[in-house]
Amino acid sequence: MLSSLPPVTKALIIANVVVFLFQWLIGPQLEVAFALWPPLPNVNLGSDGAGRFEVWQVVTYAFLHGSTTHLLFNMLGLFMFGGEMERVWGPRRYATYYLTCVIGAAVAQLVVASQHGGPPYATLGASGGVFGLLLAFGMMFPRRTIILLLPPIPMPAWLFVTIYGIVELVLGVTGTQEGVAHFAHLGGMASGFLLLQYWRGRFPFTRR
Repeated sequence: MLSSLPPVTKALIIANVVVFLFQWLIGPQLEVAFALWPPLPNVNLGSDGAGRFEVWQVVTYAFLHGSTTHLLFNMLGLFMFGGEMERVWGPRRYATYYLTCVIGAAVAQLVVASQHGGPPYATLGASGGVFGLLLAFGMMFPRRTIILLLPPIPMPAWLFVTIYGIVELVLGVTGTQEGVAHFAHLGGMASGFLLLQYWRGRFPFTRR
């Protein structure tokens, strides 16, 4: 199955799986150093299992996952949408887009976390990049049919993306499903949208 994937998507899936195995072998120390932590003052590295913000975390957090289910769902998204978009764009543009979505998701999460009054918490997972790919797929192939897992309802890609975006916004604003970085998902979609608009020379950018 991996042999049918283009190179960057294949490398991302392998890297995520390998890092998850390292998490299992090494333990929480990996998350302390490489998960995304809010830049809060007076936080000591390793105190109460917390880490402090480092600039590399805006990328490295996307290769860590909290559970096997978390990893499987994100890798399924990479397999379904990433491979398709890499075939359309080619490896370089695809890698640029994915990295932009990962960083955009991290920035959105840092902004939200800075407003959080509780103890610092880690953000981890490839979901920001995957949600960006989902948006791109919906924009590039709006009439392509996507079937939900639960319940198995077929719908056009544009509707699937729209519903997912609205649900994430509602869950994030209302604080429902605590422990899920909804605004990171939205940040990945928003940064992906802006990059697509920039490449197309459309609003809010002008064609050069």
